[in-house]
Amino acid sequence: MRNDDFPMVPTREHITGLILAGGRGLRMGGADKGLMPLDGRPMVEYVIQRLRSQVEDILISANRNHEQYAEFGYRVIPDTSEGFLGPLAGVASGLHAAKTEYVLTVPCDSPLIGDDLAARLGQALMRDATELAVAHDGRQPQRSFLLLRRSLLSDLTAFLASDERKVQHWLAQNRVATADFRDCPEKFANIDDPSEYQAIEALLQEKADAMLVR
Repeated sequence: MRNDDFPMVPTREHITGLILAGGRGLRMGGADKGLMPLDGRPMVEYVIQRLRSQVEDILISANRNHEQYAEFGYRVIPDTSEGFLGPLAGVASGLHAAKTEYVLTVPCDSPLIGDDLAARLGQALMRDATELAVAHDGRQPQRSFLLLRRSLLSDLTAFLASDERKVQHWLAQNRVATADFRDCPEKFANIDDPSEYQAIEALLQEKADAMLVR
């Protein structure tokens, strides 16, 4: 029997994946990172591929290039407020648009995410009986990787209305479960500047070459 105070581990059909692609990409020269080519494919395509098996539906949070993102076959949702207000604005829009009980957030610039991301975050939720879980790579929390219930929308909306924007401040005012990913910190590698872009592209090329050799 289900008890909302001690939620069951969310399964695929109860989760919407939310790809956060609404940033300005300032350290990448203002590029829309989700659409940047990475080893011959748009960066967001890697994220979509990893999410498909973990979630019932996918939403893409974007504030520009909506038509290009829509070509991937999923709903594209802008922030409800104008301007680039940070990832929490995208999370709020995603919670509003999702039709499932839970939303899994991932950034568009982390093409190496694991296939067990949703499962491990869900296990942390059940363990701590919370509505919100964050990934931890063994060194620091990865605050763009969240699993949260849609019931947190009103709390998040009120937080944003107070002109707060920082993810860590919102997490600090909620009970948060931490999912331990210290065994695979590389899954959270993100592309935030040209050197990281080159490093991850080289890694993907190495993996592709290794597959050809097999």
